[in-house]
Amino acid sequence: MARTGRPADRQVESVQKAIAVLDVLAAAGEELGTNEIARRTGINASTVSRLLATLVVPGLVQHHQASGRYGLGIRILQLAGAARETLDIRRIARPSLEDLVAVSGETATLSVPGEHDVMTLDFVQSPQSVRSVAEIGRNSVRHATAVGKVFLAHGGRAPDELTRFTEHTITDRGVLEREIATIRERGWGVSRAEREPDLVGVAVPVLDRDGDLIAILGVQGPRGRLDEQRAEVLAGTLREHARTVASAF
Repeated sequence: MARTGRPADRQVESVQKAIAVLDVLAAAGEELGTNEIARRTGINASTVSRLLATLVVPGLVQHHQASGRYGLGIRILQLAGAARETLDIRRIARPSLEDLVAVSGETATLSVPGEHDVMTLDFVQSPQSVRSVAEIGRNSVRHATAVGKVFLAHGGRAPDELTRFTEHTITDRGVLEREIATIRERGWGVSRAEREPDLVGVAVPVLDRDGDLIAILGVQGPRGRLDEQRAEVLAGTLREHARTVASAF
């Protein structure tokens, strides 16, 4: 007589097969029939049919009566939203901040967008004696910092008044709009002594799978150490870390 295995083993196998079905539906990006799901998962069609019936009940899978096909259900979106809310982006981004400081020798920051402003949530300080000082809870000036301009490039609204802080601050709205368009196209922003006379900052967006802005990574330091070439090199490093952080969402 064939051995059927322990109940616990069969339960684990069933869960693994259910996850395989959900993975196939997620990857497909469209509704699939039972036979197509069976082919893509390597699970026999009768088992797939039973799994789909089970997954439909809590709303994890939706059965489209007209076509007879299946797609992911609304419950999946609700669970994904809940999981995202419980993720601590500070914990996720902290290794990136530490590595950015190690690579650049400058202060690295993690900022998060709000409805109207973007705020520093965490930072790792530069070990240099002359360094940029970050502050948790501080809002970045939207038109005069790298972080602020990245925020504007991804849906943020420019301030009504473009206050001048230094001789390099952008106060012409047309010039600002062109720079924001450039940031949006190339994927990173820079500020050159625009908020403070000797401060240069580089920043990149952290985008979720829908392309929405969830955070901004930045590096900032004295203009004497962050010239144009170094800023561009650091932008590449920042973008790599932004992808790492974004992969958790």
